[in-house]
Order: sequence, then structure tokens, then C-alpha cells
Amino acid sequence: MIESVHIEDLGVIQEADLAFGPGLTALTGETGAGKTLVLTSLGLLLGQRSESTVVRPGASRALVEGTFVLTPGGRAADRAVQAGAELDGDLLIASRTVPAQGRSRAHLGGRSVPSAVLAEVGSGLVSVHGQADQLRLRSSAAQRAALDQLGGAEHARRCRDYATAFRAWREAAAALARWQEGAASRAAEAERLRAWLEELEQLDPRPGEDVALEAEAARLDHAEDLRRAVSRARGALSADEASQTVLEPDVVALAAGAERALDTAAGLDPALGDLAAQVRQIGILAADAASELGDYLASLDADPVRLSWVQDRRSALRGACQRIGGPQELEDVDALLAWGRQASARLDHLDGPQDAGSRLRADLTGARQELEQAAADLTGARQELAKQLEAAVTAELEGLQMRGARLVVELTPLAEPGPTGAETVALLLAAHPGAPALPLGKGASGGELSRIMLALEVVLAQSETDPQEAGRSGPAHGRTFVFDEVDAGVGGRAALEVGRRLARLARSHQVVVVTHLAQVAAWASTQLVVLKEVDAARDGAPTTSTRVVPVTGQDRVRELARMLSGHEDSEAALRHAAELLAEAGVAESLT
Repeated sequence: MIESVHIEDLGVIQEADLAFGPGLTALTGETGAGKTLVLTSLGLLLGQRSESTVVRPGASRALVEGTFVLTPGGRAADRAVQAGAELDGDLLIASRTVPAQGRSRAHLGGRSVPSAVLAEVGSGLVSVHGQADQLRLRSSAAQRAALDQLGGAEHARRCRDYATAFRAWREAAAALARWQEGAASRAAEAERLRAWLEELEQLDPRPGEDVALEAEAARLDHAEDLRRAVSRARGALSADEASQTVLEPDVVALAAGAERALDTAAGLDPALGDLAAQVRQIGILAADAASELGDYLASLDADPVRLSWVQDRRSALRGACQRIGGPQELEDVDALLAWGRQASARLDHLDGPQDAGSRLRADLTGARQELEQAAADLTGARQELAKQLEAAVTAELEGLQMRGARLVVELTPLAEPGPTGAETVALLLAAHPGAPALPLGKGASGGELSRIMLALEVVLAQSETDPQEAGRSGPAHGRTFVFDEVDAGVGGRAALEVGRRLARLARSHQVVVVTHLAQVAAWASTQLVVLKEVDAARDGAPTTSTRVVPVTGQDRVRELARMLSGHEDSEAALRHAAELLAEAGVAESLT
């Protein structure tokens, strides 16, 4: 619950302190006095968006500080502790500073936090309802939320289970659709790979074959040139029998002659023996080289048929590197063979996804079955909740001077399950016996919408309690409900019954109501009056400020009289105000 709120330089409020006790607090005052700013201050504490326009003219910043009483171990207390806030027993202090320029700052329990944290903590403490909520009550989503709220924590779990099943079903359907969309492209890819691999198998290239063929082609293409060059080299090293008639000596013969000369001279000078050995080695090396050149000549054959085959083979390999594998040409035969290994593995994968398709279909079937079961559970629970909500709200409407009116909860099955269930939820109003049940947007006036919303809140209040607070040690503090002119369009006896319902709700929760009706304010255990004051002109410019003061005793009677007639000193209005207070007090003690 909210214990107190301190406000500085917020709009026309220069400084104000509001003490909210347990039970029902009524916030009253003339139109335009600044009651909306009090709600704005609560909104800032609850993490709502801030604007610099709320800062009082001439001030550097607006400040709102609130003290909340929490249930130890409750959801709001746990979230505050997670954010690093420090609690003073069961008290939590939150503040929001809005500068005239720049971004706002939020603090929770002495720690700077994002405003979103205030919203998370505040959502577990306070519910704010205004005239905009009456419009939202006409939406299908708000009506479904109201029905589901009646089921409390257990039904909330059921809704989450359905949402989880629905997401799983949608994801399974999307996965199968993606697989099916890719089936045609996979088939085309497999066909291309299969054709290329068949061509590669027929070609049967060997690693490095293109390099070897290139060298062989060069030899075959220049066989005569090679023969002449090698023959001259061999003849220079060691003449064969055919060349011994040539007068030119060869290296082997020259080395032999030099060796003999040195051997003879070595008898005169032994030092020449080493040189003779070196010359002998030259002769041996020349003879070996000549022998190898002879072997090369023997293998060298100008074979036009072989050359033609080699050139055709090289052309076939180059063509395969250009065609196979896609638009980018492969570098060589080794790259072609590597592509073949990868393509074979890819084809195995493409030829085997029938198992994947079967698995995806099985997943979708299983997800659909789970969704249908979750939908059946949720629909059955909603049907029971619909009966309870119809009976409870209809009874409340009877007390709110809508005798004969009846709430109807209509559940319409959907052709296919949706994100929130297998049916739509609509709240209808039969305005009087025999009248058709019409949607709230068509069958209810503004005043009736106000009373329907209040009746719903009274009925749903029991499900608003934090489920984590059940069974906790220490005091449990009910939720805070803030109503902004929930009595709009209501008057007379109906207004008195609105006050009675708010007072009844305030027995288990803290309730704050902004009202223009004395019949409602009379039921409050605490009444705060928002007063606008215009100070004397300073330098020719008067200043306006707002105060918030509690009223008790005769001051409260005069405030109620003002609300009734506009004249706080009217004898008739004063008597009526006193009667309202007496009736509210006696009625509250009897209800």
C-alpha cells in the first residue's frame, strides 16, 4: 500500500505532502485545482513516462517521493531487493526526479534504477483505473483479461501453458513450411550434383594428372628439337660408334688423355697424383651423364597419336574444371577431385532429408495435439469462470442501481486456435429484463460503463492479491486501487452505491478515488482536498499554487456541502452532507 507521497514543483503544486491511510481515501477539489497532478505524481512513481512540461515554471526540477508498505517476501519486495534496493523493515522509498531539461532519474530504496524497474515493482502494488480504462473495457483483449483474472494464479498458469503450446505449434508449423518451401530447390540442386558427379566418374581424373600431362605434351610437341639437342650433348660427352669417325674429341676421351698425362707426370712430381684423380672423376661423371642422356634419347619418341590423345585429355580436364561445380571455374584437377568429395557428401545429405520431413511432420502433429489439449483445458476453465463472473457482476450491478441489468459472457469458438485461446471473449450487457445482450460499446452508456468497471473491480479484487504473499509471516498488505472519476456520468442513489462498493473494496485493499461526488467521498475514511490558491502579484505577475490538505470534522462537512451545492455555507447542503456522512457510517457498519 501507499503510505505517503511528497511532491515538489510539479505543475502548480509547489510542495505537498499526502498521507494515505488504509481503507478508502477520497481526493476532492474544484475542477482545475490540480487533482490530475496528484495522479501524475503517482504515475511517475509507478514508472510512467515523464515530460519536462510537468516541471513548475521557474523550477529546475520536479520531485516526487513515495513511501510504500510491502509484504515481506512478496513479489514486489523480492523484485525491489533484486534491483539492489534497501528496505527499512517493510517500508520502501521510491523517488522520481524530472529536470526542466534532460532525462528523468529514478531511485528505489536509495539506489538509482531505470524507470522500468519502478514500473515492475509498482505493477505488483498499484492498479490505476481512469476513464480511458472504460474505453479499453470495450476491447476484446481487456474483456478476456478480466475473465482470466478471475481465475487467479492457477488460471494464470493455465493461460501460460496454452501460450507455450501455441508458440510451439506455430514454430513447428513454420519449420515444416520452411522445409517444404526448400524441397524444390533441394531437388534441383541434387539433380545438378548427380549429373556433375556422373560426368566426373566417367572422366576418372587422377591426382596431379593435369600437371603430368602438361609436361608430357611439352615433350611430345618438341620431340625432334629435344632429340637434336640431347644428341649433341651426348656426343660432346662421349661419342658413340657412329661418331668415332668424327675428328672432334669428346669429354670422356679428353679426360682419359689428361688422366694418362698426369699419371706419367706424377712419377716426377707426386703432387700431380691428386689432380690425376680429380680428372679421372670428371671422366666418370661425364660417362654417367652420357649414359643417362642415351636412356632419355631411347625413351624419346615422336608419337603423333599419343600427342593427340594427351591434348584431348587435357582439354577434357580443363572443360570439366570450367563446367563442374557451378559458375566459378575450378583451379586444377586436384580442386576438381576435392569438389567431388564435397559434392558427394552434399548429395548424400540431400537424398536423405525424407527423414527430416517425417520428423518435422511428427513434431507438428505432436505440437497440435498438445495445443488442442491445452485449448480444451483453457476453454473449460473459461466456461466455468464465465458463469461465476456473470453471476457476481450481475449481483453487483443490482446494488449499483442497475436493477434488471445482466452481464453476459459470450465465448465464441475460433476456426483455428489463436495466440490467447481457441475462442473470443466478449462481455455483453442486457440493460433490462427482456432486452437483448449487446456489446458494452453499444449497450452501455458512459455512466453504466463506470459502474460495470467498478463492479468488475470489486469482483476481481480477490484475484489481485499477490499469490506469493499467501502464507508469509508478518502482515500482508492488500493491493492499492486508484480510481480516477470512476463515478463519471453517475449521480443520485447510484453514486451512493458506487461509494458503498469502493468502501467494501477498501476493507481488503487500499483504495484511492478522485471524485466530484459527495455521495462517493462520504464513504472515505480519509478525505484529501486539492486547493488552488493565487498569490498576490509579484512584479505585476500573480502566481498560482496548489495545496493538498486533509479535512476532518466540520471542515469535511463543509467540503461535502461545497461538492453538493457549490456553497460550503449553505444550510441545506450542510445538513445533506452530514446526512451523507451519517448514512455512510451507519451503512458501512451494517454491510
